[in-house]
Amino acid sequence: MPAIFGLAAGAARHAANRQAVIATNVANADTPGFRARDMAPFSVDDGFAPRRTRPDHMSGPGTAARSYEMRDVAADPNGNSVDLEDQVMRGLEAARMHDRALTVYRSSLDLMRAALGRR
Repeated sequence: MPAIFGLAAGAARHAANRQAVIATNVANADTPGFRARDMAPFSVDDGFAPRRTRPDHMSGPGTAARSYEMRDVAADPNGNSVDLEDQVMRGLEAARMHDRALTVYRSSLDLMRAALGRR
């Protein structure tokens, strides 16, 4: 069970760092020559891998891996490549990832408390 805490904490840290990168992009939306950046997707490097428990598990719309690489955006005449609409959407995605990680952390903590009889 403790591995789930590390996984949730790592996902929350990644989402917070990604939010900082996106905020930098938005702050430099009018800076000549500024190129928008983003982070690579969060990856679990401890061997954890989700697995299917049923044939229809983890399938359907919205389950495909998303790319976090910056799409080719036509730069403004001043060379800036920040698309504010795109950055807002990425910021929302990062906020959702952060909330999801905190929910997993809290739920795991509640489970541990219940197992110890300290609910």
